[in-house]
Order: sequence, then C-alpha cells, then structure tokens
Amino acid sequence: MRIGIGLPSAVPGADPETIGIWAARGERAGFSALGATDRLVYDSLDPLVTLAVAAAHTTATELVSTVLNIGYRGNPYVVAGQIASLDRISGGRFTAGLGMGAWADDYTVSEMAMTTRGARFESALAQLRRAWRGELAGAAGPVPALPPGRPQVLLAGMVPAGIVRAATLADGWVAPAFSVDLLRTGLDIAGTEWARLARPGRPRVLAVRYFQLGSGAAATAESYAQNYYGPEMYPQVRPDLLTDIAHLCDEADRIAAAGADDLILLPCSDDPDQIDLLAEALGSARLGARAEAR
Repeated sequence: MRIGIGLPSAVPGADPETIGIWAARGERAGFSALGATDRLVYDSLDPLVTLAVAAAHTTATELVSTVLNIGYRGNPYVVAGQIASLDRISGGRFTAGLGMGAWADDYTVSEMAMTTRGARFESALAQLRRAWRGELAGAAGPVPALPPGRPQVLLAGMVPAGIVRAATLADGWVAPAFSVDLLRTGLDIAGTEWARLARPGRPRVLAVRYFQLGSGAAATAESYAQNYYGPEMYPQVRPDLLTDIAHLCDEADRIAAAGADDLILLPCSDDPDQIDLLAEALGSARLGARAEAR
C-alpha cells in the first residue's frame, strides 16, 4: 500500500508558502502522494489552487484531490478546464478525487438543492469527460484533448449507491476518513460491481485518515476535527484520529490488510515538522511502497 500525506490547505490560516514547504518536504520524505481537501464555507484553500502550488515545488509526487466537491460548482466545463490545466501544469501527476459534497452550508450558499445532487453529479462527470476527450470546439477550433486515461478519476462515497457509482463511472473509490469495517464493506461492493461490469483489472481504492504527532497531539487533533466536522460527524471521525505512533502504525497496517491501494494521511496542523515525525513513525518499510500510482 502506498502512503501519501495531505497538505494543510484546510487548516485555518493556511498560506501558499507553507503549502510549498509541505509539498517539497513531503516529496523528499518519500510520501507517494500529496492530497488536498475541499470545503466552501470554511477557512481553507481551494484544492486545485493548492495542488498547483504543490506542483511547482515537486517533480515526481502524485497530486490528489481528496476530494474536490463538484456538486455545487455551477459550470462543469469550467471545472474541466481547471482540472485540465492542473493536469498539464503537473505533467500528468494529478488524480481527480471527486465528490458531491456533504456539507449542507456549502449547498445553501450556492443556492442549490442537496436532494438533486446525485443526478447533477453524474451529469457533471459526463461533461468533464466530454471536455477531456476534446469534444468542445468553438470559432478558434477544438479544445485539445487530454492524453487517454488522464486524469485518473476516483469518486468518494459513503453509502452503497455512491460506492457502486465509483465502480461504474470512475477508476476507483475514495473511502471515508473513518472505519476499517466500512472500508472492507466498500471494497466488497466496489469489487463486485467492477466484476459484474467485466471491467479489466480492479478499482483503485484510496483511504484517508487524520493525524497529529508529538507534544499535545491528541488535543490538537480533537480540536481541529471538532471544528471541521461539527457535532454530527465528529463522533464518527474521533476514534480514528491518529495521535500516537502505535495507533498510526496499527491503523495503516489494518487499512493495508483490508485491501486499500493507498492511504493519505491528512494533517490537523500546518507545522512542517509533522512531515518528518510522520515519516519517522511509519518507517522506511511502510513508505517503501512508493510504486507508480497509476
């Protein structure tokens, strides 16, 4: 299993200099990927902008949105162009983890209904692919297509319908930030649907967790997660906050044993020393799985 690290783009007060430092140090430390999350009504940096900054500070590491919420982004062709730009800027290193978005306030300010987000999400995904295939054209001629298979697309999902959608319409699944049991169940659902459709190979499965190590780790992680997730979601995330080395390594091994291809560990603070603490805690054996992600 490959192990990546998240960038602190969703830590309140995040700035581009810090993002650049995290990206460069994360690559040097041997992490397989750099991730960025997405919230609209929150003090955070846009994930595509964040990963563009990371692209400028790295040369080989995969860049992953974990995930970009497209359910309330009004014009899918604008999003397609932004993603295509990041794909080109990064030299094809970007993987598009996409989701509908689960935050009611993001939909409220966007003046969009959450009740129709599933159908709107699938329509948007079709429009993204149309743009990437080079099917858009105007007076100046067609917009160039991206190379076949770029970007790789992974879809987030927490309920069976969302996991089936990932296996049907994408290259794999982004699992929630909690529960190895849910990961195992999702792997079974995704694998069964993939086989039913006679798709070659198997779906890529990416798990995420939050971490904080060192002095005051538990208090920092709990404060961050409570603020980010709020009272409804925090109780689900709390047991899987990784704040000591034993829990971190045990959870990484359990996720690997369940069958995930990737684990991205998201930070609860923007302290760059967390990168080295995490790399040291995981050890070269776990970080040594830095194989090609595609």
